[in-house]
Amino acid sequence: METTFKNKVAIVTGGSSGIGKATALAFAEKGAKVAVVDWLENNETVNLIKGMGEDAIFIKCDVSKSTDVKAMVAKTISTFGGLDYACNNACSDGMSALTQDSTEENWDKTIGIDLKGIRLCMKYEIPEILKQGKGVIVNCSSGAGLVGHSGLPVDTHSKQDIVGLTKTAALECSKLGIRVNAVCPGVIQTPMIDQLTRTSEEAVEQFTGLKPIDRFGLPEEIANAVIWMCSDEASFVTGLAMAVDGGFIAQ
Repeated sequence: METTFKNKVAIVTGGSSGIGKATALAFAEKGAKVAVVDWLENNETVNLIKGMGEDAIFIKCDVSKSTDVKAMVAKTISTFGGLDYACNNACSDGMSALTQDSTEENWDKTIGIDLKGIRLCMKYEIPEILKQGKGVIVNCSSGAGLVGHSGLPVDTHSKQDIVGLTKTAALECSKLGIRVNAVCPGVIQTPMIDQLTRTSEEAVEQFTGLKPIDRFGLPEEIANAVIWMCSDEASFVTGLAMAVDGGFIAQ
């Protein structure tokens, strides 16, 4: 079955780089009009999409702020006339620390962007998708959303709550025509990971050594999962938290 999103509209938060960029491009490759959303002005993804002959806009938005998210969705609707799909991918680069050493500042920032941000996005996306009659939301969690991670209490908290929030929204929307799923990436070769590992071969070996497939994942591999979740091929799939992580062995 060939997936096409011609004349459909997608929002991708965190769309300027990494998984978000790859997902925005993947939607465009299938014919969708894409609202590329990020907190810093960056038109690279939009320009790439327009270079493909497809339509896209950039929207600057801090997903932790209700007024920004409401305006982001409104701008998408006023530009493209509707909303069919959303990939809520924006996340923070929270600091690692033991539970007793985690700072309140890091906690508030991570929860605000990762968890509150997804809640706010769904708050304003769901009513607009309902107007279309059906649609799909994919929230980006992580491998930490499925298992515990020593030294990452804040990230684990936020990512596991994203999974719970996704499953709850899936139940609420199941009879309304909206499917809601979560993708849980492992360690993916993104600018954020590059920044953590570029000076340390030991860090690279530590990350890749965790998985039977001993390499970093690619942003495009996560984007493929998102596109599948949004496609009719996954028409009976909702409330799923899908690990795409190279075979993570749970504790």
